[in-house]
Amino acid sequence: MTNQFEHLSQQLEQHQYIADADLVTTLSLMDSLQRPLLIEGEAGVGKTEIAKVLSEVYDCPLIRLQCYEGLDASTSVYEWNYSHQLLSIKMMEDAGSSYQQKESNIFNEEFLLERPLLKAIRQPTSPVLLIDEIDRTDEAFEAFLLELLSDFQITIPELGTIKASSIPKVILTSNGTRELSDALRRRCLYHYMEYPSYEKELRIIHTRLPEIQDKLAIQIATFLQQLRDVELRKQPGVAETLDWAAALMGQGITELTASDFVIQSSKSCLLKTQDDVTRLNNAEMTQLINNVS
Repeated sequence: MTNQFEHLSQQLEQHQYIADADLVTTLSLMDSLQRPLLIEGEAGVGKTEIAKVLSEVYDCPLIRLQCYEGLDASTSVYEWNYSHQLLSIKMMEDAGSSYQQKESNIFNEEFLLERPLLKAIRQPTSPVLLIDEIDRTDEAFEAFLLELLSDFQITIPELGTIKASSIPKVILTSNGTRELSDALRRRCLYHYMEYPSYEKELRIIHTRLPEIQDKLAIQIATFLQQLRDVELRKQPGVAETLDWAAALMGQGITELTASDFVIQSSKSCLLKTQDDVTRLNNAEMTQLINNVS
């Protein structure tokens, strides 16, 4: 387990993903136990990015199901190609086929359209299956997922039960907008992601933007830690940190000062709602920047 842990940690870092020891351990268990992993946390902490980097680490396809209210089986699992089925029925009618012949011919693989969940279990090698923002769906869809997460199989009434050709590495993410069922949680390993600590955020900045000046990286990481202490509607995540750092570097800035440009770029890169722009006026932004200058 130790060797597996160290190897995975090194691979993640090679693909520019800085992971805590707890997360690396959980990812190792997910792989060895072939269990889904539920990751909860605020938007912007890097939950979705985990699935993307795992597909690179394992050199396998990433299949993503973006969840939303009203998501159902026809969008997430499969649907029938109705237009081709109707055309086939018309051709069989012209040929004088019986009802039984029509039914057996139109409900077969030729007319089956794979959606993400079915596609994931029919891959020749294990893919990474990302079920993103599962909390946006309803309880009925959650219940529908249980068969897949428990037995890695899907039942299609017209064809029967389809078992997985290979077991996908399943990542479910949740922003906590709705409480998930106990049944879903029982089937998953669990990890909660928080906003990065100062040390981790600094490592992320250096890893993703290796040309950044040390002083600027330190100032940015310090500033973000302070900014997240301000009561905002949408706290800036790691993506916002990197966007802002890249914007500053693009303007040739090597040290953080309370200039007009820095304040304006801070607002556009870091604050994503009008409420937060209003909440954090220029004077407060200047004070935060002066604290790290």
